[in-house]
Amino acid sequence: MKDRGMKKWRAFASIPEQYIELQEIIYKQLEVPKPLLTEDQMEQMNQVLVEALYTNQKVYLTCYKHGKHITETGFIQFVDSSRDIFIFNDESSKLKKKIKLSEVINIRFV
Repeated sequence: MKDRGMKKWRAFASIPEQYIELQEIIYKQLEVPKPLLTEDQMEQMNQVLVEALYTNQKVYLTCYKHGKHITETGFIQFVDSSRDIFIFNDESSKLKKKIKLSEVINIRFV
């Protein structure tokens, strides 16, 4: 009798996997392509980045990660263009993030 009960429920064992696969499909449909930036846009962002670093001004930072645009507010702490990274503190200055310069799609002053 035990074996029959186990076989009966085996059909439902794949439901969690199917749910995960469906979630992945939905997330992929919500992805947006990375915008192509012009030379002028990149130059303007570079100027804001440098000024924000030296004047410690708060910025809105929009990055492209995993098919999404992520916008945060905070301060630029360090830039290393040779390694394609910079350090960003959120508004509370408690959370430091290492972000790739190549992921930035917009940066502007608050």
